[in-house]
Amino acid sequence: MMQMVRLDKLFCVFKQKRIYPLICFLSVLSFFPLSEAYAEDDPSKFMIRGQMVIDLELGVEWLRCSIGQRWNGENCIGEILQISIETADQAIAQANEQLGAGWRLPTKEELSALVCETCPGLKINEEIFPDTFGGPYWTSETNRFAPRHQWTVNFFTGHSYGRFFPTQEMAVRLVRDRI
Repeated sequence: MMQMVRLDKLFCVFKQKRIYPLICFLSVLSFFPLSEAYAEDDPSKFMIRGQMVIDLELGVEWLRCSIGQRWNGENCIGEILQISIETADQAIAQANEQLGAGWRLPTKEELSALVCETCPGLKINEEIFPDTFGGPYWTSETNRFAPRHQWTVNFFTGHSYGRFFPTQEMAVRLVRDRI
């Protein structure tokens, strides 16, 4: 016969052994990774090179414009396309043909590093990344707690969300590793 364990007694055991604060801390970390909590708003970590921006801390190179836009020498013009992950793969293939190899969707950490908590309005430095869409952008990462969902970073709120299906349409900003 299976023995039932009362949760209130189990909770008391955790409190007595000082495990409860550790469990709480670890559960908070699973929702708010340290890389997001301490994202810097320092524009000096970026070096602008025309239509591209180099992130000196992460060692990656960003396109200044979102997919659907093009750089005219001063800002991004054109309409930002909101596309599915499958369509993003096609856009990546095209970028690799036209701009050289290595372009890809950013990781959640990379895209979250663009969030500027102190920026008024959109939560991205609009001098570095002009004409950014105030909404979610795709990352390359699947939500490990909900594997059918993909992570996005929203530049209106500055938060990341792991609740979107890959078939939904979001904005895309491409990145590549520095060679």
